[in-house]
Amino acid sequence: MPPRVPLSTVAWVFLRLGATAFGGPAAHVGLMEDEIVRRRGWLTRPDFLDLLAAAHLIPGPTSTELAMHIGRRVAGWMGLVVAGVGFILPAAVLVTALAWAYQAYGNLDVAKEILQGVKPVVIAVIVQAIVSLGRAALASALLVTVAVVSAILAAVGVHELVVLVGAGVFVAVARRRPRGVASIVPLVVGPVPNVSLPSLFWVFFKTGALLFGSGYLLVAYLRADLVERYHWLKEEELLDAIAVGQVTPGPVTTTATFVGYLLGGTAGAVTATVAIFLPAFVYVAVSGPLVPRLRRSPTAAAVLDGVNAASLALMAVAAVHLARGSLTDGPSVVLAVVSLVVLLRWKVNSTWLITAGLAFGVGRWLIG
Repeated sequence: MPPRVPLSTVAWVFLRLGATAFGGPAAHVGLMEDEIVRRRGWLTRPDFLDLLAAAHLIPGPTSTELAMHIGRRVAGWMGLVVAGVGFILPAAVLVTALAWAYQAYGNLDVAKEILQGVKPVVIAVIVQAIVSLGRAALASALLVTVAVVSAILAAVGVHELVVLVGAGVFVAVARRRPRGVASIVPLVVGPVPNVSLPSLFWVFFKTGALLFGSGYLLVAYLRADLVERYHWLKEEELLDAIAVGQVTPGPVTTTATFVGYLLGGTAGAVTATVAIFLPAFVYVAVSGPLVPRLRRSPTAAAVLDGVNAASLALMAVAAVHLARGSLTDGPSVVLAVVSLVVLLRWKVNSTWLITAGLAFGVGRWLIG
C-alpha cells in the first residue's frame, strides 16, 4: 500500500506529540491513540493495538518505537524516520537545556513543581485510552481474563516482558483447544570525569539495544555502567537524570541526553541520544513489515491478541502507580476527574488539557 499521509504532516504531528507527551510510555500511548486513531483516523484501533504489541516485543523505548511503527505504516520508510526523529527531538532539545541549567545552578525543583500540574491530566489520558482501546482489545471473556491476570502479575512485580510473552502464548494455546473450552477462561554537580565520545556511544548503544520494557527500567541498566562500573556519575546525579526524563515531555529515554551533556557537553548529549535510540530504528525497520503477516496467521494472531490484552493491563498498572504519587490533594483529584470527563464526553484534544495542566502547575507554584 503506497504512503497516504504526507511526510510534512507526519513530522508536524509527532513533533507536537513529542513536545506535549508528558507522563511516560503509558501516557504517550494514550496521546497517540487520541491523535492517530480518534482524531485523524490514520489507523483502526485493531491496527494500532497490533503495532503497540509489536513495539512491546522488541528492545528499546516502547512509545518511541510505536511512533516509528505508525510513521512507517502511514507514510512508508521515510515516515518511520520522520516520526521517530520528530517524537525524540523536542525532548532531546529541552533535556539538553535542563542539563545546562543543572550544571550551572544545580537545582531543578521549580520545573518539577510546575510539572506536577500535568500529572493529573496524564492519568485521565491513560484511563481514556484504556477505555477506548479496551473495546477493541478485550473482545472475549478469555482476553478479559488475560488482562486481569496480567494486571495482577505486573502489580506484584513480575517483569513486564514475562507478562506480555506469557499472555501471548497462553491465548495462542487456549485457542488451539476445542472452541467450547477456549471461550471459557536540589544538588551541586561534582567534577566531570574525562569520558571519550566513543565510550559514551558504546554504553548508550548497548543500553538501547538491550533495554526491554519501558524507559523507567533505565535506572537499573544505567546504574550498573555509569555509577558502579565506570564511576562517571554519582548515584544522586543519575537519579536526577532519570527524574528529568520523567518530568519532561517525550521519551523517558532522553535521560541519556541529560547524562551525555553532563559527561561531554553538547557533543556528549548528541552522541548519547543517537546511540540509545539508534537500535530502535533498526528493530522497527526489521519487525514492522512482519506485523501484517503475523495477523494473517491464526496462531500468531492469537499471540498478538494476548499481548494486546496484557499491554492494556500494564497501562492500567502504570496509571495506578502514577495516581498514587500525583493525586495527593483535592485540587489534583478534581483536575484528573474533570479531565477524564472532558476527554470521554466531549473528546477534546488532549494537547489542550496538557496545556491546562501546565497552567494549573504554574498557578500552584505562584500561590505556594
